[in-house]
Amino acid sequence: MSDSKSKPRRTGTAQPALQAALTDAATDPVRRAIWLDALEQQLRPCLPPALAPHCRLANVAGKRLVFIVDSPVWHARLRLAAPELINAAQSIGLTVTEVTAKTSLAPLHPVKPAQDPVVPVSEASRKGLQAALDLLSTPDSAGAPTPRGGHRGRRKI
Repeated sequence: MSDSKSKPRRTGTAQPALQAALTDAATDPVRRAIWLDALEQQLRPCLPPALAPHCRLANVAGKRLVFIVDSPVWHARLRLAAPELINAAQSIGLTVTEVTAKTSLAPLHPVKPAQDPVVPVSEASRKGLQAALDLLSTPDSAGAPTPRGGHRGRRKI
């Protein structure tokens, strides 16, 4: 027999996912993502209202704020808003001196496809469906047609 002892199992409650992620080896990327999101929420009010839905803070790289925009037009508008963004970032303690933008090939917020409009059934289609339902009925023991569900009478569409 071997002298190895098994380790006792841990007892207690499971940690919430975020708390476990913050105490794991992946701490730095998760904390950075949370910090970038909080920073974006602070800088977003400094963006012109038309520009805000078309850009997102992606990173702080050295002395640069890096934004992602969804078209070249918004890239140019972000460049015009750069001085105000730099001032706002410096006022909250960042030592940034420039703003750069990367243009995304896909929209930042994809547009949901519109639902197809409901087309009403024409009278000819309604009659055709009713005729098909009538053909599906089977005769009962008395010879009278009974619909498949066992109910007497005609179904109405």
